[in-house]
Amino acid sequence: MSDPVFLPPFDPVPVATLAEWVGGELPRDGGEVEIAAVGPLEDSAPGQLVFFDNVKYLPMLAETRAAACLVARRFADKVPDGVVPIVVGEPYRAWGMILGRLYPASMRPPVIDASEGVSEFARVSDSAILEAGVVVEAGVVIGAGAEIGAGTRIQANAVIGPGVRIGRDCSIGANAVLQYALLGDRVVLHPGVCVGQDGFGFAMGAAGHLKVPQIGRVIIQNDVEIGANTTVDRGANRDTIVGEGTKIDNQVQIGHNVVIGRHCVIVSQVGISGSATLQDYVAIGGQSGVRGHVTIGMGAQIAAVSVVEGDVPAGARYGGVPAKPVKVWFREVMTLSKLAERGLGDRPARKNKDEKS
Repeated sequence: MSDPVFLPPFDPVPVATLAEWVGGELPRDGGEVEIAAVGPLEDSAPGQLVFFDNVKYLPMLAETRAAACLVARRFADKVPDGVVPIVVGEPYRAWGMILGRLYPASMRPPVIDASEGVSEFARVSDSAILEAGVVVEAGVVIGAGAEIGAGTRIQANAVIGPGVRIGRDCSIGANAVLQYALLGDRVVLHPGVCVGQDGFGFAMGAAGHLKVPQIGRVIIQNDVEIGANTTVDRGANRDTIVGEGTKIDNQVQIGHNVVIGRHCVIVSQVGISGSATLQDYVAIGGQSGVRGHVTIGMGAQIAAVSVVEGDVPAGARYGGVPAKPVKVWFREVMTLSKLAERGLGDRPARKNKDEKS
């Protein structure tokens, strides 16, 4: 079987140029050394760029064979001879900036149909408005009255419902479905994302569960990125909102009327129930759940596999089931661990008072 390379190689770049891109410093000679590839710290090769930002990997740093390494100042002297340290404030962030320059195609979902303009195999309503530079790939359906901004790419088999508004320089992944939605500029939706479907609203009762019409919208602001197969329900009686710069991982469920602030981070398999509010800069770890109608304050962090059942103060760090301040949670975990170590669960059961001794 052949071994294809999906991202084209880049022309060699001098270390000095890489440092300039990220505002880095070169405490040693070596700015003229050329980087022809990138790689992981633990499996590096000559000519590659790597990064180091976790003290547990110091042994790997000592053995790296890379040509250059992005590193924080306090670890620059740990970079072995023959490897050029590029000193930066945040190595991982600098790594991302450099990769974006070296592999620009990786910044959006990959192109399925390389043709430009509107594919002859797409179905676009006569009343839809597409600005200059919009690309519509094969199999796409765009409904009546939809509007799409310049530079946006709609990938194969995506469905854009009637009246949907999509801003400029967006990327809508293959098989994505948008309805009742307004998107800002530079929004990235990965394959399979569904936005604007019914929220889960039923008036339950013995006579049956009456469907309650969901009459709101979804508003996604500028620079939001949403991972594959995530769903964002439209509002029940007001709008579901995803704030500017927020990043949402794959397979996340966002219920109706949810309001997510600016620059939040929501990791895979999180479920956010209806009418919950996340203020700006909230981070939620993977496989966590958020109960409906709660508020998570600005800058709060929720550990992975937690269940938020009540409001969380701004700046707090919560974890556990139910979620609580991490210091309390850790104390409970340690107490249970100590009880288990003492073997309290292995003690023989007390004899019944009627039993003979």
